[in-house]
Amino acid sequence: MVAIKTYEADKFLARPAPHIYLYLVFGPDFGLVAERARAIVQHAVDDPKDPFQLLRISGDDIAADPLRLADEANTIGLFGGRRAIWIEAQGKAFVTAIEPLIAAPPQDCTIIIEAGALKKDAPLRRLCEREKNAAAIECYPDSAKDVALLIEAEAAAAGLRVSPEARILLVSLLGQDRLATRSELAKLVLYARGAGEIGLDHVEAIVSDASSLMLDHAVNDAFHGDFAALETGARKTFAQAVDVNQLLGAALRHALTLRRARLDVEAGMGAGEGHGGGFGRARAIDAHLRIWTSAKLLRAIEILAEAIGKARLEPKLAEAIALRALWSVALAARPKPAPR
Repeated sequence: MVAIKTYEADKFLARPAPHIYLYLVFGPDFGLVAERARAIVQHAVDDPKDPFQLLRISGDDIAADPLRLADEANTIGLFGGRRAIWIEAQGKAFVTAIEPLIAAPPQDCTIIIEAGALKKDAPLRRLCEREKNAAAIECYPDSAKDVALLIEAEAAAAGLRVSPEARILLVSLLGQDRLATRSELAKLVLYARGAGEIGLDHVEAIVSDASSLMLDHAVNDAFHGDFAALETGARKTFAQAVDVNQLLGAALRHALTLRRARLDVEAGMGAGEGHGGGFGRARAIDAHLRIWTSAKLLRAIEILAEAIGKARLEPKLAEAIALRALWSVALAARPKPAPR
């Protein structure tokens, strides 16, 4: 029985066990599923571009002709050597096509099945988890730690450093899909090439963020300490099926930008130019600079970053976690009552 958890997968795939020839790569992070499937293929054959070494086939085609998989797996290549079959599971079940291979494993042929989210009792998952020569590999969205490591690796490969503020913001914006994460990081390192360091300005200019005017209103209400408006705005945002992480990410971005401006003010430099960055943003920054200190903003950043991590771990409670964090921000925005 080889069931590989998502946090174990990279280490497992770095040194594939020689007796395993059947891999099921599954989960809701389709980009990560595709990336890990490609990694297995790279180990399985010498040249993935050679059609005699790698065959790609759909699960629906196998379901329509269950004997085809065994025939293909036991076919000897024209020039010999290792072969691989890459299957996109798609909709129809094809467990019956795999069972003959379990009984009589093929020689020098690796089978990789790429699937979406599968329940624990899904026949394909059960089959691959119970067989000693098979491995079922989970692919769930990256944790904040995973995203941070990926950011550092991509930046280092491009000869760049990442500022602490930029790293915090990137972790909040990325991680829901590995393919999308890599795409955004590729754009970012290209944009920052020659700068030496990826800063907050680079992230704000390049990384996609789906925040809308509705998100901006909810964030501004939180930092202004307006509980009633915050409650209404947040509920309206959730009703529009906006990802909770987008709301928390927008709030975190605002806190980081605001703290940078506040530190400039406290250093006697003034708020400077360019901290607004969009419709209504300059006015919001100006208003919030009168309310917040750098110390209070640092605490707000910690609260929001922690909420993002918790929301990812407990998606069913994500809305409640987000509201609680924004309430904490709104409470901090209000002046303390004068002592009697």
